[in-house]
Amino acid sequence: MTAQLDDMPAASACSGSEVFALRVLGTSMEPEFMEGEIILIEPDGLLRDGSFVLAQHGGEWIFRQLCQRANGWTLHALNPAFTDRPLPDLAAVRGVIIQKALPGRRRASKRYV
Repeated sequence: MTAQLDDMPAASACSGSEVFALRVLGTSMEPEFMEGEIILIEPDGLLRDGSFVLAQHGGEWIFRQLCQRANGWTLHALNPAFTDRPLPDLAAVRGVIIQKALPGRRRASKRYV
């Protein structure tokens, strides 16, 4: 199971460089990202080892940490109950998570760039 994100049709309707928000569903990115938190994604964000990203993998949207390994890139789940997924190239990455927030709790916000 992967972290699911709601409102993907609305997100894909945004222009290429427009930041958009999604709600985290699932537990694959715990403990850093909890279910119900809002993440902000920048489609043109700088990709680097360790970035949290939104990507298309196996026909679904997936939210993971981008990790560079000796044999290439992987999409890494922070929750050890979920397996890493190999990434043939970075073309599948659609954006970089730049911030998270818990709805209704302004001070619970955290930036990633």
